[in-house]
Amino acid sequence: MASQNLRKQEIVVVWFKRDLRFTDHEALFYAQKQGLPVLLMYCFEPSIMNYDDSDVRHWRFVYQSLMDMQDKLDNLKARLYVFHDEANAVFKALMEEFSIITVFSHEEIGNKLTFDRDLELKEFFKVQNITWNEYQHNGIIRKLKSRNDWEKRWKQKMLEEPKLVAEEGWKILQLENDFYDKLKGPILKKEITQKDPNFQPGGETTAWKYLNSFLKERYVNYSKHISKPALSRKGCSRISPYLAYGNLSMRMVYQYTMQHYESSINKRALSNFVSRLHWHCHFIQKFEDECRMEFENVNRAYNQLVKPKNETYIAAWQKGETGIPIVDACMRCVTATGYINFRMRAMVVSFFVFNLWQDWRDLHFLARQFLDYEPGIHYPQLQMQAGVTGINTIRIYNPIKNSEDHDPDGVFIKTWLPELKNVPSSLIHEPWKMTEMEQQLYETVIGKHYPNPIIDIEATRKAASDIVWSFRKTPEVRSEGNLILQKHVNTSSSFRMNSKTKKSAKPKLTKKAESKIAGKQ
Repeated sequence: MASQNLRKQEIVVVWFKRDLRFTDHEALFYAQKQGLPVLLMYCFEPSIMNYDDSDVRHWRFVYQSLMDMQDKLDNLKARLYVFHDEANAVFKALMEEFSIITVFSHEEIGNKLTFDRDLELKEFFKVQNITWNEYQHNGIIRKLKSRNDWEKRWKQKMLEEPKLVAEEGWKILQLENDFYDKLKGPILKKEITQKDPNFQPGGETTAWKYLNSFLKERYVNYSKHISKPALSRKGCSRISPYLAYGNLSMRMVYQYTMQHYESSINKRALSNFVSRLHWHCHFIQKFEDECRMEFENVNRAYNQLVKPKNETYIAAWQKGETGIPIVDACMRCVTATGYINFRMRAMVVSFFVFNLWQDWRDLHFLARQFLDYEPGIHYPQLQMQAGVTGINTIRIYNPIKNSEDHDPDGVFIKTWLPELKNVPSSLIHEPWKMTEMEQQLYETVIGKHYPNPIIDIEATRKAASDIVWSFRKTPEVRSEGNLILQKHVNTSSSFRMNSKTKKSAKPKLTKKAESKIAGKQ
């Protein structure tokens, strides 16, 4: 009878999701203060890994991030436990062995699948009398009632003192080997655990290297190179995947950037960068406020706009075989490396939804290609670019003009379309206009070595423009648009790096925070 009355060990759990770091981690910060053993855990959940928006490149990045965290824990002779199973199954199994008092995590602004998972676990924790403490994800506010003071609250969040975890005295729980082996699930695929040099590696250590090199050197060309498909690869910060998976907190990025602002030789570039940090959170907030935009037109009036699915067009676009060099180069580049810059992303989406006249909901392929895929940015941006919000300017990008403006010598095109390597810059943007003699001279036969365009750019642009603008003028679209403006847009203020903002934005980091940052340099 006595053995049946033995009490289970009381523990708290820090459940890592899209917050794979130790610096400025609120969940871990508060878990450390409980005085109970802390179980550190992450779950590779099969249902999420097999979802339409998921790719091995995402999970390789997560795995590398976890390994980077484990490297830091090795010095403490501690472990972050990685499970390959659904989170609810893992928690249920842990409950058999331990008395979980509190679960600590950050709020996740993910897809519907992760949202439904969280709802299920919330109910499970409630039944089991487990407290679940969730902390705000960067500047995103859950259950926000009005956008009227969102700008102010975002700035306040960015200026808060970072939540820096203790360097010593971590009371980290060690699981029995037999128990963990039984619970951890099948081994991950080699594709996930092996490095791929074509992609940015995950991890907080690497994240800080990228941020440091940007703020100390590369930022000077930020505004000048941001739209260039080749030069942006170095001129932009390239920290987007590290924000997407939480290797960096937005607060630390903001404060560290402002530490460099006064001494910078190109303040305009850093002002533009900080503005984009703000817009990053702005779009995720829109998605949090109305997550149906993962599946539905945010402006319901556009439900009447039906686009017939053309599998041939979609396949050509995905493979980079549309016959439009800048589009094809972008698609091959993002497939191979997980990155293209913002303007090129907008352009390939524009080409897909307007020139090919395909539905934005068939763009899960892009979500799988982007290493920095963030649902809260992806879906609002797709809808805005597809012109189905009814409130944003309809932008139909001209791929030829963008090619000539941002890759004038065809350097980017030739990097990703070697079949066009002999074509001179004067012809590289529209190679189908080469004469037969020129095709023989440059050893590039259009229709053989490189395809003819699958559509007429100007004709499809005009047709799409006429249809979308006619919808835009209807009373139904305008009425829905007014409702969207009321819900998602704060007309009383906007974020700009004016003199007042710059003065108030200067954070005063504690010595502990400065020491932490110094250790990342």
